[in-house]
Amino acid sequence: MKLPAEFLLRMQRELGDGFFDFCKSYDCPPERGIRVNTLKISVEEFKRISPFLLEPVEWEKNGFYVPCAGLGKTVYHAQGLYYVQEPSAMCVAPKLEVKGGERVLDLCSAPGGKGSQLAQKMNGTGIIFLNEINFSRAKILSSNVERLGIKNAVVTCAPPEKLAQEYNEYFDKILVDAPCSGEGMFKKEESAIPEWSLENIKKCAERQANILDNAYSMLCGGGRMVYSTCTFAPEEDELQIEKFISRHDCRLLEMQKLYPHKIRGEGHFYAVIEKLSGGRRDLKRVSPVSDKRLNFYREWEKQNLKINFDNLCFVGGTLYSLPYEMPETSIQTLRAGVRLAEVASRVEPSHSLAMCLKAEETDCVEVDVDTALNFLRGMTFGCDERLKGYKLVTFENRPLGWCKCSGGVAKNHLPKGLRI
Repeated sequence: MKLPAEFLLRMQRELGDGFFDFCKSYDCPPERGIRVNTLKISVEEFKRISPFLLEPVEWEKNGFYVPCAGLGKTVYHAQGLYYVQEPSAMCVAPKLEVKGGERVLDLCSAPGGKGSQLAQKMNGTGIIFLNEINFSRAKILSSNVERLGIKNAVVTCAPPEKLAQEYNEYFDKILVDAPCSGEGMFKKEESAIPEWSLENIKKCAERQANILDNAYSMLCGGGRMVYSTCTFAPEEDELQIEKFISRHDCRLLEMQKLYPHKIRGEGHFYAVIEKLSGGRRDLKRVSPVSDKRLNFYREWEKQNLKINFDNLCFVGGTLYSLPYEMPETSIQTLRAGVRLAEVASRVEPSHSLAMCLKAEETDCVEVDVDTALNFLRGMTFGCDERLKGYKLVTFENRPLGWCKCSGGVAKNHLPKGLRI
């Protein structure tokens, strides 16, 4: 691997005697990792069923090193039982110390690794905004939120300036996993090497400063913010934080840079900051609306589910169960809470609803592994002729999606974009 000469000169000055070990670390393959999604399965149970050899990641109790590739092509992945995540990246989210019931923002969230880590800690309570400025990446983020069965997330697509106009002093906790020059990921993503330049570092630092300033305005007084990058550049890391603190009323609680020759993972940096002044602003919440279409849904829910969803709201013909704290907003929103169904004169349940359910909460069709894989490819399968209507397809008692049964055939209702 040929690394940029100017990058190596700077790292030699920075690391001194550790520079040889740093360079040698690039001869080793990148580490692979997964994080168990405790919204759907406990770590203990996942260990019993895991097809992978698991080695614990020391800084994340739900994280594991795995020795194999193809981690995104299994039935368990499709079920949302785990998230594929680089091990070093797992160290950042725990530093935010989120709790259930809080208002949390992951400002640069796609594809959703750190944000979903935060959502696991919140366990369905409070509200977590997951924002991504790029719409195509925001759609990937939204799909991951759906797969993982996160019920209290709002996925938005907006620049930080627009969010700051609407959410001044609103959030208790904010994660800023900032776009950066990517030096820490050279081994994992060699395509980043030709893009490296001192000019790009300067541009990244300017962008990061703007993002941080807007994040500060959205953080409530006494709130906590974690800033992170996957680069070693001081302009994007410790110097960035030094300048930020000089501009704002806050204090640095902790700061650390992770090097690949010192830990089992790629390069990362994080800083934990507390805002010392300011208040906490409440916003007007979305009010559930009365709509005759709710009668169709409630009747379907009564007949098909053993769980009731509340805080219901229509967007067009789509019915959502919103997080209780959901504020009125003008921000472009891809997802809010659980997308329940398309409702007109009949109800078509959504994949989002399927991925939030437990097997005991609705009628299921349990399938074996071969049928599960075929279902993920979009195929129909045979079922009991007595079954009628929408049924939840499950493998090992966990959901894969909906089928619609009629005449002994289970028609596949997995969205085409999710088929493997």
